[in-house]
Formats: sequence, C-alpha cells, structure tokens
Amino acid sequence: QVHLVESGGGLVQPGGSLRLSCAASRSILSFNSMKWYRQAPGKQPELVAVISSIGITNHVASVKGRFTISRDIAKNTVYLQMSSLSPEDTAVYYCYADDGIQYWGRGTQVTVSS
Repeated sequence: QVHLVESGGGLVQPGGSLRLSCAASRSILSFNSMKWYRQAPGKQPELVAVISSIGITNHVASVKGRFTISRDIAKNTVYLQMSSLSPEDTAVYYCYADDGIQYWGRGTQVTVSS
C-alpha cells in the first residue's frame, strides 16, 4: 500500500508564496512519475507539474515561471514551490504517483485571497 501525504497548503495573500510537500511511503524512484494536480471549485482537475523518475520536469503553461516541482530522494518527498500566487491558483492540490497503478494523496487546500 502506497501512501502519499500532502502538506503545506494554507491561506496566502496575492503575490505570496507557498511550498507544498508530498511525502511518499516508499522510494519515489520506484514511481514512473510524480505529479501535482489541482482542482478548483466547480472545475475539472488540472495537471500542474510533473517530475519523471529521472528528474525531468514539466509545468503547465499557466504556472511556468511561478511554480517549480522538485524532489528530495532521501526524504521520499516531492515539492511544489509556488510564487506570485493569484486568486486563480486557489484550489485543492493533489499529489499523484504511478508505477502502473495510480496513487493519490488526499489533497491540501491552497487559498489565495486578500
């Protein structure tokens, strides 16, 4: 059983920053990829960023230059550094991993509001 636990969400003012963490219950190198998704109220889930098993990263256009996905292999943790946040970034952020089977965390709420 794989567990993914997100943390780091919260309330932040526009222009602010947050760093989300996703701690996995086993080596993150065992996954084909790890991703961050987000789902805003009333909207479909949106892929935000992905990091492959060999560390190649990609970010959706709407967050490029503002968000950065990274990882700490020793800590089995993937991060999402978010800056220049806007109200449009408000959503529940989910961590995802796959090894042929898909695993999801429970999500962490990010609210950007003044």
